[in-house]
Amino acid sequence: MTKRSLRLGIDVGGTNTDAVLMHGREVIATAKTFTTADVRSGVINAVNLILAQAGSYRPDIDAVMIGTTQFVNAFVQRRDLTPVATIRVSLPKGDGVPPFAGWPDDVIEAVRGQVYMVGGGSLYTGKDYAPLDEDAVRAAARDARERGLNAVAISANFAPIRPDLEVRSADIVRSEIPDARITLSSEVGGIGLIDRENAAIINASLAAMADRVIQSLQQALAELKISAPIFISQNDGTLITTAAAAALPILTCSAGPTNSIRGAAFLTGLEAAIVADIGGTTTDIGFLVNGFPRETTAANYIGGVRTNFRMPDVLSIGIGGGSLVREVGGRWQVGPQSVGYRLQQEGLIFGGDTLTASDVAVAAGQAGIGDPDRLRHLSTATIKAALDDLHARIEAGIDQIKVNSAPLPLILVGGGNILVGRDLKGASRIIRPDHAEVANAVGAAIALVSGRVDKLYDTNAQGRDAALAQARAEAIDAAVAAGAAAGAVEIVEVTELPMTHMRAGSTQIRVRAVGPLAALDG
Repeated sequence: MTKRSLRLGIDVGGTNTDAVLMHGREVIATAKTFTTADVRSGVINAVNLILAQAGSYRPDIDAVMIGTTQFVNAFVQRRDLTPVATIRVSLPKGDGVPPFAGWPDDVIEAVRGQVYMVGGGSLYTGKDYAPLDEDAVRAAARDARERGLNAVAISANFAPIRPDLEVRSADIVRSEIPDARITLSSEVGGIGLIDRENAAIINASLAAMADRVIQSLQQALAELKISAPIFISQNDGTLITTAAAAALPILTCSAGPTNSIRGAAFLTGLEAAIVADIGGTTTDIGFLVNGFPRETTAANYIGGVRTNFRMPDVLSIGIGGGSLVREVGGRWQVGPQSVGYRLQQEGLIFGGDTLTASDVAVAAGQAGIGDPDRLRHLSTATIKAALDDLHARIEAGIDQIKVNSAPLPLILVGGGNILVGRDLKGASRIIRPDHAEVANAVGAAIALVSGRVDKLYDTNAQGRDAALAQARAEAIDAAVAAGAAAGAVEIVEVTELPMTHMRAGSTQIRVRAVGPLAALDG
C-alpha cells in the first residue's frame, strides 16, 4: 500500500481541545473533547478519538501542528507567571521611560522582579554611542541570582540592528546564572524600544510555563506512539518548532483566532468574509481579507500591556455554548458569565441544574444534543427572549468591528455555531461549512512555515533594490531554517517605512516569506 502523507492538527483552547486528521485538502477524521488542566490528557483524549476513526493511518502521520491559547490565557489571568529580572542596556540614553511604565498594577506585582539600567547602546546607524558596561551587566546578574531570579529579559536601543549587545549581555548573565531563561528583545519585536522590551518581559514571565506545556504536548504524542515532528502555530498562522515555541511563547499568543479564521477560509474557499468563532465561553469575530485574517493597525495589548506585535483584528464578546442564561432586571440575558468547560456537568441537557445558551438552542430545536426532555419547563417566551438577546449581541459585535456598511458573508465556526438560528444584520448570508466545529484545528493543520525580516536598511548607501533583495533573501532563508521546503517559499508581504525622523535613506523593511513544510513536500 502506498504511504499517505497525513497531517494532524490540534487546537488546545481554554474550553475544548479539537483535533483533525487531513490528507491534502481532505478531512479524514475529527474530534472534540474538553481541555484538561494538565493539557496532556485532553490531547490524548482527542487524538485517541481520531485514531479510533482512522487508526490504520497512524504510521502515515508525517507532521503534527498544534495551536494553543494556554500562554495568553495564563498572562491574561495572571497565573503561572515567573518574576523577571529586566536589564536595559541604554545608559546614558534611553532612561526617560523606565521598564514596566504603563503596566497594570496586578501584572507588575506578578511579573516585576528587579530592574537594572546599564551602560551601552547603539545609534540607528549601528554605531556605538556607549560601549557595553560588562561589569554592570555582571553585577546585575549576580544580584538577580541572589534574589532567586532566573527569568531574565534583556533589551537595548536599536537591538534589531545591533543584536550583539544583547547577545554579549546574555553570555555574561548565563556565566553567573547557568540555568537562566533569557529573552532578548531583538528576538521578539521591532525597532521601538518600549514595546519591544514589554514583549521581552512578557515572554520571560511565560518561559517556564511554556517549557512545561510543550513538554506535556510532546509527552502526549509520545504516549500515543506518534513520532512525527511537532510544530506550534504562531500569531500569523504559520508554524514554528517546539523549541522555538518553548523559548518564545509570546509568538503564539494569537494563534487561536488566527487558526479559526484560516480554517474558515479553507473550509469555504472564501477570501473575504466575516468569521464568528463561537466557543464555550466567548464569540470571537474577525475578518477574512484575501484569505488571511485582517490585522490590527493600532498598538496591541496583551493582558493590558502594550506590545508591537501584529495580530488579527478580533473582537471577543461573552457569548458561548456555556454562557449563563439569567433574568436580570426583568429581561432575559445571555452571558457574559459561563460555565465554560463544566458545561457537560452543569448544563440542563447534560443533567445539571444551570440554564445555558446551549440549553436554549436545544429547546428552540436548533441542535440535537443532550436530553431535550429536561427543558420542558422552559416557556416559549423565555426561549425567544434569550435568543433575541443572544442574536442582538452578536449583531452588535459585527457592527462594531465592521469598517463599512457593505454586507459580507458570515462564516460560523466553533462548537457553539448551533447558537445562531436566524439571519443576522450586517451579514449577506450565513455559512456553516462541514467540520465547522473544528475549524481552528483545520487552521493549524494547513499552516505554512514562515520567515520574517524586520530591520533598518540604509537605502542611500545600499540602493533600494539591493536592500529589498537582501531583505527578501533573508526572509526566505529564515523560512527554510524554520522547516519550509527550499524552492517552494514565496514572499507574501513587503512593507517599506522610510524613517523620516532619521538621516535620509534609513528605511525600515519588513518582509514575510511562507512555504509548505519540508516534511510534507511531495
